[in-house]
Amino acid sequence: MATTGRGRRVGNLPAETTSFVGRQTELDHLNGLLERARLVTLAGVGGVGKTRLALRAANGVRAGFPDGVWLVELSSLQDPALVGHVVLETLPLADQTARPPVEVLAEWLADKRLLLVLDTCEHLVEACAQITDTLLEATPGLHVLASSRQPLDLPAEREVVVQPLPVSTHPCADAEENGEAVMLFAQRAATAAPGFVLDEDNQETAAGICRRLDGIPLAIELAAARLSELTVDQLSERLHSRFDLLTAQDTDRPGQARHQTLRTTIGWSHELCAPLERLLWARLSVFPDGFDNEAAESVCSGGPLPARDVLRALNALVDKSIVRREEPEDAECGAVRYRMRDTVREYGARWLRELGEEEQVHRHHRDFYLRLARRGDAEYMGPDQVAWYERMVAEHANLRTALEVSLAEPDGRTALELAGALWFFWFACGFHREGRRYLEQALAKDLRPGPERTRALWACSMTAMVQGENEAGLRLGTACRSAAQQQEDPEAVLAATYPIASCLTLLGEPARGATVYDEAAPVPARGSGYREAGRLLSRLGRALNHIVQGEFPQGAALAVGVRAECSPYGEQWLRSAADWLEAMTELAEGRAASAAAHARDAIKGWHPLHNIPGIALTLDTLAPAVAAQGYGKRAARLLGITQRIWQMVGRPQMGSPELIAAREACEHRTREAVGDAAYEAEYRAGLETEPEDGIAYALVAPPYDE
Repeated sequence: MATTGRGRRVGNLPAETTSFVGRQTELDHLNGLLERARLVTLAGVGGVGKTRLALRAANGVRAGFPDGVWLVELSSLQDPALVGHVVLETLPLADQTARPPVEVLAEWLADKRLLLVLDTCEHLVEACAQITDTLLEATPGLHVLASSRQPLDLPAEREVVVQPLPVSTHPCADAEENGEAVMLFAQRAATAAPGFVLDEDNQETAAGICRRLDGIPLAIELAAARLSELTVDQLSERLHSRFDLLTAQDTDRPGQARHQTLRTTIGWSHELCAPLERLLWARLSVFPDGFDNEAAESVCSGGPLPARDVLRALNALVDKSIVRREEPEDAECGAVRYRMRDTVREYGARWLRELGEEEQVHRHHRDFYLRLARRGDAEYMGPDQVAWYERMVAEHANLRTALEVSLAEPDGRTALELAGALWFFWFACGFHREGRRYLEQALAKDLRPGPERTRALWACSMTAMVQGENEAGLRLGTACRSAAQQQEDPEAVLAATYPIASCLTLLGEPARGATVYDEAAPVPARGSGYREAGRLLSRLGRALNHIVQGEFPQGAALAVGVRAECSPYGEQWLRSAADWLEAMTELAEGRAASAAAHARDAIKGWHPLHNIPGIALTLDTLAPAVAAQGYGKRAARLLGITQRIWQMVGRPQMGSPELIAAREACEHRTREAVGDAAYEAEYRAGLETEPEDGIAYALVAPPYDE
């Protein structure tokens, strides 16, 4: 996420990967319109360039939105009920509560001046219109720029119809005078056929191609990609022959005619592909968003397309601009991913239905992501946690699709297993809202006992607990423990003690929580999976329970033991939790410098894993440790920084009475130490600090200038 400090960009607009051609008149118009109107919708046919225009326009008005310009990508989303979730996940919010997303958004956006770019709304128009209308009414500083094949039909909406790129109807001296469409053709042609230059001999032919394609950018790009194999004259001849054959019944209505033009161009591109390339194109349409080589080979191979030929066919589709290759930012860590434009994917999906393979390939897709979830369950408790976080975030849209396919099946066991195996994604990676939603649906669909249901109950209890729904977490954790006892699974029984006892502790009943922990039978380490995570979490939970009850040596001993277990195999998430708990015990026993060092270690470990609640809890421990070292002003600023981050989380101190009391005590002592005026100035400065900058500030070790 590209957030910001003072003077830096705020938002998440992606960098442009290809040149942007023309549209200056439209951009000038949009620049003024976005300043005046709070809802602007770019409407137009598929492939006309709505998204590119929206992103360029949004980038141009960034300075007018100090709280950022945020792109919400909706093309891969199929469930309208998740629109609010996606907006929430896009913004710098980590709200864990069970409140409706629109309520959380309205509250957070109330004092912000911010631009939301809702991209590709046409298949979710009603849901997009509803959330947009609600947020615009509740948040006066919010502006929305939407792209859609149809308007949202709201009273405040200003619709801008995106027209195709202009192309001259007469021979001209150069590409620029021929129009923006020809300029785009020339640039994309040079990419497809290095050395290609538009000159007096071919420019009118190029202009004719662009006129035939109605100036639609996607159609032009698909045609230009063929110049790797054809000359401009050959391209023109074949393209005109194709259109003469298939467009005799084109309507006179411009929108429908242009839609037919794009469909005909895509169909022509399809025919020019080799048979195995066409088959792969169809099968790739089951990916709602990006995918990598491993996924393509696993999901799309079979029959006449063996796995060994998938990569070759995929590269051919890239060369023809049917599929886009996206290189990773970090070549050493990331994998190359691929993506299809919406209109191209839609064509492939229609072809897949005609082939009669839709159900089968969706099942292959589901099975691949079920295997990936199983691997994540087994490997997350190890040295590759950051890589797993990044991989699963990249696959988020595919995971949604796999879950929705599973939930639509008569037998709900696959949905239950998939949702439960993703416990680490829901709980440790911060997607509690969505995880609880899918887990509850899967649990309601399949009531049969078994290890899959037990794990899903555990995962659901964990998400409920993090959301502050401690009664629900207690109920679900108890059900998980009962199921594990019936299955004679002592590891699952121990795992269930964590949400049960933690919810009791958070409800202000630490003594009852201690009894739950102490009555659970210990089990040996196994080093992987949710059972091992549950074993270690139970020890950490007992450590926190000791600390809450003032039993600091016992809490410290458990935290040190967990950290020692995690370190050899590179586990980072729970090791950071152990560092936080040790910081609390060190602080309680008067060792402020050691407490601050452990707190900074916890933040360093949690930061790349995006554990925002954990970071907020640790900052609440770091601030009093810094104050105890004699740096009162810095502590006051840290308290402001922490409050800013708690505003993102949505439930300060996880609702724990003991943690709330500790925070209030720190605020009181720090104010007394530095005086009201200094405290207020530093606290306000912290509150105005962007979270990333605040975390960087917190990680600086002493000595400090006061």
